Amino acid sequence: MVDVRLGLIGDNISRSQSPRLHRLAGKLCGLDVTYDRLIPGDMGLSFDAVFEHCAREGYRGINTTYPYKEKAITKARIDDPLVRAIGAVNTVLFEPDGPKGFNTDYSGFVAGYREVFGEAAPGPVCMVGAGGVGKAIAFGLVAVGIEELRVVERDIPKAQGLARSLRAARPGLRVSVTGSTAVAVAGACGLVNSTPVGMVGHDGTPIDKTLMRGAAWAFDAVYTPVDTQFLRDAEAAGLKVMSGYRLFFHQGVEAFRLFCGLEVDQSALRSGLMREAA
Repeated sequence: MVDVRLGLIGDNISRSQSPRLHRLAGKLCGLDVTYDRLIPGDMGLSFDAVFEHCAREGYRGINTTYPYKEKAITKARIDDPLVRAIGAVNTVLFEPDGPKGFNTDYSGFVAGYREVFGEAAPGPVCMVGAGGVGKAIAFGLVAVGIEELRVVERDIPKAQGLARSLRAARPGLRVSVTGSTAVAVAGACGLVNSTPVGMVGHDGTPIDKTLMRGAAWAFDAVYTPVDTQFLRDAEAAGLKVMSGYRLFFHQGVEAFRLFCGLEVDQSALRSGLMREAA
């Protein structure tokens, strides 16, 4: 008999490793966990209909990914003011009194950043993309001490909304918005991709390799594949890199804790995921 039923709502998630992470975390904690991939287009349903299906059919909770994180925040009660400020939800618990929303992308980014870069200040950062994961990363950058963020986004009003939220959360933070990557990259210390560009089905890179020299570090929110063109170019240009897999792992551990109320052995989980991948 299944102890915990979970799922992921998103597009282009056929290669997501979230099912493997949560099932293995459950096994390590003595639980039988199911974790379903729920693709609205393949199901012939809207996001709202899939969400209601999960709420009705006994799911303990769901994760949401591109392009539904901003939509999910309208479907759940948000108790944490930080999550309300971020404006995106990637984890939902179905409680007796209704759905509750959380953002573990934020905490996942901070944990991953500290693993790779320690206490080093991020310096001026160019971040491409102001969608759901970009919002979480931006607030994560505030948590690790950013003083200047340059947001590259085609949807300028969306990026301006993020800038207002960041300034409200961190008075004195310098935030600029532009549609030009070249303008934002000039003099930046950190380069961040928070778009789907580079993931399976979205080939390419958000920042041309000729613009990378002079920066110190790079992070790609994409983790399928782990070794993206963006990160390969960054390494070739001499930057220290952090892969999206670190955010994925840490956000998954935190989401599992919320879903199941248990702390999984992270070393055992990492080792198990590596064995399964091999």
